[in-house]
Amino acid sequence: MRMDYFLYVVAAALIIVGVCSAVIPVLPGIPLTFGGIWLIAAVDHYRHLGLGWLLGIAMVGAVGVALDLLAGALGAARVGASKQAVWGALAGTCIGLFFGLPGILLGPFFGAVIGQFLVSGSVLRATHVGIGAWLGLIFGAVIKVAASLMMLGLFAVAWWWNRGV
Repeated sequence: MRMDYFLYVVAAALIIVGVCSAVIPVLPGIPLTFGGIWLIAAVDHYRHLGLGWLLGIAMVGAVGVALDLLAGALGAARVGASKQAVWGALAGTCIGLFFGLPGILLGPFFGAVIGQFLVSGSVLRATHVGIGAWLGLIFGAVIKVAASLMMLGLFAVAWWWNRGV
């Protein structure tokens, strides 16, 4: 078997795992998808997917990753959380990354709850803000899926656009 075919299979696996893991917070779905796209472009010697297309796809991925990381904090802010709760949700997201799936799912919630509780002293209000942060996390997963699909769409358009090359 030629090495090109093997690399195409690896790239396809990266893309499939990347898109599927866009809904699973533990795995880096967007970077895996981009890695697969880049590998296909490299194996193809960048004939169908040049630097401009790769940069455009990378920008979509970077925005998706940034919005995903900020989603918990934005969800808390949406329900009228204090600055401390928003920062708590952001810190909880970052700290939660080190604790696997439970940390990623619960980090923004607990961070927002602690931040809001320190300001208001109300458990009910802090819980409300924590739920907003958790809903933001779900919205972040939707953003990751959308960004992954947009990246694949751009890849397909680029490949089709440059099909005669």
